[in-house]
Amino acid sequence: MTSMPSVEPDLAVPVTTRKPPLLKRLLLPTAGIAALVLAGVYATHWWTAGRFIEETDDAYIGGEVTVIGSKVAGYIDEVLVTDNQKVKAGDVLIRLDSRDYRANLAKAEGAVAAEEALLANLDATEQLQQAVIGQARAGIDAAGAETARSRDDDARYKKLVATNAVSVESAQRANATFKTASALSARAQAELVAAQRQLNVIATQKQQARAALIQAKAERDLAQLNVGYTELRAPVDGVIGNRRARAGAYAQAGSQLLSVVPASGLWVDANFKEDQLARMTPGQRVIIHADVLSGQEFHGHLDSLAPASGSQFSVLPPENATGNFTKIVQRVPVRIHLDPADSVLGHLRPGLSVTAEVDTRQAPETPAVASAP
Repeated sequence: MTSMPSVEPDLAVPVTTRKPPLLKRLLLPTAGIAALVLAGVYATHWWTAGRFIEETDDAYIGGEVTVIGSKVAGYIDEVLVTDNQKVKAGDVLIRLDSRDYRANLAKAEGAVAAEEALLANLDATEQLQQAVIGQARAGIDAAGAETARSRDDDARYKKLVATNAVSVESAQRANATFKTASALSARAQAELVAAQRQLNVIATQKQQARAALIQAKAERDLAQLNVGYTELRAPVDGVIGNRRARAGAYAQAGSQLLSVVPASGLWVDANFKEDQLARMTPGQRVIIHADVLSGQEFHGHLDSLAPASGSQFSVLPPENATGNFTKIVQRVPVRIHLDPADSVLGHLRPGLSVTAEVDTRQAPETPAVASAP
């Protein structure tokens, strides 16, 4: 068996190692430097601005959504708007059947006319009574003159009968005439008093008539208001939503028929954690990011902070005095008013989710949370 010749390595030939490419050698230091630069930029930004920015995504658009309801009951005659329709303040939205209310208005107007006629009749009666009083005064003057004449005749006949110049019968007739004239004079005085007191009765009747007229006018005005209530109008410029009204349906008084979402005046209700409120104060600038418009910014300012946490206004406020206690970070509602250009109904709508960033670098002017006196 032949053996294979062994090959001895040539120790005189040097062994060379391959060096990494220049790009790879520079990549690691460059990446490290870039990381340091980015860390420095981030640290600088956090120190100068980031640590002053308080942010929450527990925020929502709000607005004065007006629920339109019927003040009077009746069948819906017309629905003049559709869902999502734009309306102006004062536009008629719904008409109810107004025939019953117009009949009540006519009845009330008739009652007003009747009371006005009664008052006019009492005015005429008062004028007539003034004439009666004048007549009574004239009767008193006539009775007084007759009484004076009969008194003189009676005195004269008494003297004559003493000298037998006239008969006793004539003297008696003169005395009777005097007594009759005196009675008639007293009667005329009594008639004058009665006529004057009748004026008081008429004045009382006029007061009653005036009060009844005021009541009748109030009922007429109420009936007229009820006729006006059969037309439901838009209180503000906005857009119709949640329309429940249908022609022919019966609307109870106070029933919710539709809603009007305002065309402007939107705001943001943001719920910040309690440890984010230390530097917040009204007037600070706020940046809003809406989920519906990614990348677009809206601007506003912090208006006010709620006087208590949101849990205190819940139906069942928490009671931590009993049982096991688990600390939960509370949230406080913060009202943010949008700038006029951004508070217009458009892409932003009540109820949409947004993110709010409050810049707390602004110097406080008023306390963030009201303190007890």
